[in-house]
Amino acid sequence: MQIVYSRVSTATQSLLRQRHILTEAGLLVRTEGVAEGFRPADGVLLFEDPATTSKIPALDRPAFGKIAAKAHPGDTLTVSELFRLCRDLLDIHAVRNWCQARGVALRVLSGPLSNFHDLAAGDATTAVIINVITAVGQFQRDIQNELTVEGIGAAEIEGRYRGRPPALDGDRRKDVRAAFHEGTSIAALARAHGVSRAAVRTALADLLPGQSVLPRPSA
Repeated sequence: MQIVYSRVSTATQSLLRQRHILTEAGLLVRTEGVAEGFRPADGVLLFEDPATTSKIPALDRPAFGKIAAKAHPGDTLTVSELFRLCRDLLDIHAVRNWCQARGVALRVLSGPLSNFHDLAAGDATTAVIINVITAVGQFQRDIQNELTVEGIGAAEIEGRYRGRPPALDGDRRKDVRAAFHEGTSIAALARAHGVSRAAVRTALADLLPGQSVLPRPSA
């Protein structure tokens, strides 16, 4: 049995890129008349963790509990990209140990580890290469994060950093505030403007209960 796992970190991210990679590998099939446009190929079980942060270890995610109930010796667990499954070297080893204990092969379809038929293989060569590649990847991410923090710090000192611009500004902010005064709910405003409820609350900060100005009740 082929077991496929996909994940995105937030509700605003799309699984489409992963689905295209999995389709090219023959694990998903394009389907007309289906909202997502894809379905698992014959003999494939698909498990997804939408809006699930990588800070949660792979083995603790909801979909992985379902995978554990379905996996059998001889099955293959496949992901489009390694970081969709594992966050760091510790997580990779945990998944490898999980696969080895159950006789399940582990395969990644893209990236530097895509040439391995089974990343869960117990030989020393596979283990060493995984350690090196993932350590380099983690080092690159750490350097990038450090540079980002340094850049923000320098910009703040010079008065150039303003943070992320508000999702609702200008005329859109005025429209939201006017509609809120007329009794439109925050949830309805978020849907109408295609933003999060938090973005709406930011635009309405001084109008919300507990502030100096309160919205007029709806008729």
